[in-house]
Amino acid sequence: MTRDYSKFLRPPAKAGESTRTPTILEQLGWRPFFAQQISTEEMEQTPPVRIVEVHRNGFNVLGNGIDTFIPPILDATVGDWLLLDREAPGDSRVLERKSVIKRRAPGSDRTIQLIAANIDTAFIVSSCNQDFNVARLERYIAVAFEAEVSPVIVLTKSDLCETPEQFVDAARGISDLVPVVVLDARGDEPQQRLAEWCKPGQTVAFLGSSGVGKSTLTNALSGNLSIETQAIREDDAKGRHTTTSRKLHVLPGRCAVLDTPGMRELQLTDVETGIANLFSDLHELSTQCRFNDCRHESEPGCAVLQAVEAGEIENLRLRRWRKLLAEDRFNTSSLEQRKAKDKALGKLIREVKKQGQR
Repeated sequence: MTRDYSKFLRPPAKAGESTRTPTILEQLGWRPFFAQQISTEEMEQTPPVRIVEVHRNGFNVLGNGIDTFIPPILDATVGDWLLLDREAPGDSRVLERKSVIKRRAPGSDRTIQLIAANIDTAFIVSSCNQDFNVARLERYIAVAFEAEVSPVIVLTKSDLCETPEQFVDAARGISDLVPVVVLDARGDEPQQRLAEWCKPGQTVAFLGSSGVGKSTLTNALSGNLSIETQAIREDDAKGRHTTTSRKLHVLPGRCAVLDTPGMRELQLTDVETGIANLFSDLHELSTQCRFNDCRHESEPGCAVLQAVEAGEIENLRLRRWRKLLAEDRFNTSSLEQRKAKDKALGKLIREVKKQGQR
């Protein structure tokens, strides 16, 4: 049976008619990708809502005429779309995602932490000061590539730096696939310089360390938000945590923008493809090595080391590539081991329960 989504999607404008105002769902980022996963009957009985804020004890969700707080749902995160079960909100169904940004959880706990879902563009923010770190930017970009999210490097506070060109050149040297935008996070400049990625229906996220200007950029994009901001410490340019939770702000007539707390640690896991895309030249060279399991350290016939010796590849960049690959393999392996142990423990518990019922 053909599904009719006209009630939930904006009707096309008629000839000679001005563009219609987007529906509430469209402003939240609703699109056919999500609508095609469900029937019209499901949409009537369990209306779609989006998680716009995550708290320890639950989620704030928004939808068409809906603004409510629901209990936490396992493996759901900010940006996810749910079919709201009004009678049992905690059992609301999570729709398939277009993208998900994740990391290995900080500390010794071998689990995955979901950062955000259904993001179109990740603005990776860094200041033109001591905060700037190529290796950290590469981590964010690898995660974005793996999630099939478009990364854009945004450099702030160039006006406070005597030689901002060195930071710009370093950022542009990371990848030809990643645009670099230099701007003043205050005033109208963010709206103008980031407009290409902040069109209605799009969802963007600001990622980066504390104090780089993520909340200031969110305020500037909206034109009327008043998210609290704090200055960095003058002695080491380190930022103070201002944003304490991940919150999706819906900007009428523009995009939905996610402001996130600064992440001091971004441990990679399951990002092999993202790393390959980021270091595409090194990845291509690695396929030409004599040995398939070449570690690019001292093996004979290593095409990567030959390129380093010829001055075609920087040794420092090679070392960062090897570090990310090793970290990703270790974390991915340890998380798989954790899953296997949890699965075995669950099976044992079920068997014990069965025996107890006999």
